Amino acid sequence: MADPAEVFALRGARVYVAGHRGMVGSAVARRLAAEGCEVVTADRAIADLRRQDQVEAFMARAKPDAVVVAAAKVGGILANDTLPAEFLYDNLMIEANLIEAAHRNGVNRLLFLGSSCIYPREAPNPITEDALLTGPLEKTNEWYAIAKIAGIKLCQAYRRQYGRDYISAMPCNLYGPGDYFHPERSHVIPALLQRFHEAAREGRESVTCWGSGTPRREFMHVDDVADACAFLLRHYSGESHLNIGTGTDITIRELAEQIARVTGFKGRIDWDTSKPDGTMLKRMDVSRIAALGWRARIGFAEGLEATYRWFLDQPALRT
Repeated sequence: MADPAEVFALRGARVYVAGHRGMVGSAVARRLAAEGCEVVTADRAIADLRRQDQVEAFMARAKPDAVVVAAAKVGGILANDTLPAEFLYDNLMIEANLIEAAHRNGVNRLLFLGSSCIYPREAPNPITEDALLTGPLEKTNEWYAIAKIAGIKLCQAYRRQYGRDYISAMPCNLYGPGDYFHPERSHVIPALLQRFHEAAREGRESVTCWGSGTPRREFMHVDDVADACAFLLRHYSGESHLNIGTGTDITIRELAEQIARVTGFKGRIDWDTSKPDGTMLKRMDVSRIAALGWRARIGFAEGLEATYRWFLDQPALRT
């Protein structure tokens, strides 16, 4: 397939990656640097993204040609369920401040990154972009989802009212180097990697996982989403958000079994069915981005093993 027309030239562009210390932001920054971009970053000491005045002052100084909004407060089911105010307020402020500051400073190109949790709990699978706002959200992460939906709508609003070329992309569940590892507050892959690693090291007889193990999830390596971001910045201009995913899924039980294998855990896996499963099935339709010419390249087994090797090289992450 021939490459689609280029709408934004990456080489030589000055691109501000908000959230560069996170898993997604750091991967995007690496990918854009490899494309010949001048990557601009700012830590919280320079600009607290929840504070409008600080964001606008930084943007005025930085003068980027484009912005990637990869900054967010993130976490797993427990964190979302127990910190609803933080997940809603922080994410609303981050995206609103960045999008408005970009507009005020004449930045005409912006990519906003959301999450597959924006879709209704009972959306037909595979989930198309048109499923947005067609039903109730999954209760265990609705606070984060509502903020991300608002970000999509902000990009659409600035496009309609001001003519800004602001686009949005919704990745599936991500994993990889730079992830947040915590046995209870992180997403499922880093949480299970750390739990099974510790169990294998200590020779435990069993590991208990939340739920029934039957929900199905789609997982993508963070380097693939970074590649998709570079592709979309270069080639896509449209009001509709686009899904980014692999188009394949596995059960949480299969995930746990693969993680047990990777970490060398030989014991029993128990399932605590008193804990919530979350959405039972969530696989995104990626036909729109595929039609533009982009597909994920990193296989799950390969990506999981690479992520565990990275984890083993980070002593600070292991107890």
